[in-house]
Amino acid sequence: MKPNRDFEELKPPTFGLLLRKLRDTRGVSRERLAFNAGVSASYISHLEKGDRGHPTREVVDALVRYLDRIDPLSVVERRHLLDLAGLGVSEFPSIEQLQAEITDDMRRALDLHEPNLAAYVDTRWNVLACNASYAQAFPGLEQDVNILRWFLGNDLAREVMVEWEAEVRLTVHWLRGLIASSGDTAWSADFLAELGSFGLFREMWDEGIAAYGRPSSIMHLKDNLTGRCRAIDVQLFSVFSAAYPTQIQIFLGIPTWCADSGVRIGTDHLRADGRDE
Repeated sequence: MKPNRDFEELKPPTFGLLLRKLRDTRGVSRERLAFNAGVSASYISHLEKGDRGHPTREVVDALVRYLDRIDPLSVVERRHLLDLAGLGVSEFPSIEQLQAEITDDMRRALDLHEPNLAAYVDTRWNVLACNASYAQAFPGLEQDVNILRWFLGNDLAREVMVEWEAEVRLTVHWLRGLIASSGDTAWSADFLAELGSFGLFREMWDEGIAAYGRPSSIMHLKDNLTGRCRAIDVQLFSVFSAAYPTQIQIFLGIPTWCADSGVRIGTDHLRADGRDE
């Protein structure tokens, strides 16, 4: 797929933009929300414009209580708003720092999982290390490092991912949720600039949807050697790291042959207008 660069700069999700959407969909004015949350209307305006820093937990709780009274927030809406308020992980280590945490023993453990797919990945879907079965199942991903870069920029991704577009969409939606949960969107600026060169990424990003995981553990891949469809049962587990707790995960994929590759992937996510689908 060829990049499309003739677009203005993409921007990460912000607390203010989501607050405005949640307020607008409930038909609540700034003044009314401010009065019921115990703050000034000008403060709400500054929050929505991004002129103020992150609000306190007390302020966010007051805003959520009132919006929830008008029309209950979904679990995803509530989490996304709290994440964007800066109540999640404060920063992400670099890929090199995380790769340095993968010891020789950890690499040997990947080989013990053969012939199942196994890899260490970070929460941004960067591959830190993988076994031969994983590398064969996702050709070129180990070199491209990041799953979205591979999805959008490597033609091999289309060949092996049976539900390529659905998987890309799910991962784009997951990226929005991840940026929110990080509490710091600075790390995402360069990555969004790179991905923004792809028209499809822009279309999916503009949907404004956040996701926080896979709705199904099953992923469908076409086997490189036989051309047959394989259903991969995917599991992710956190790996202990004293330096970077919660940042490293192990991906385990148990493959079986599947008779039908036409399975649709749904998503438990947040729509652009802030409502559950």
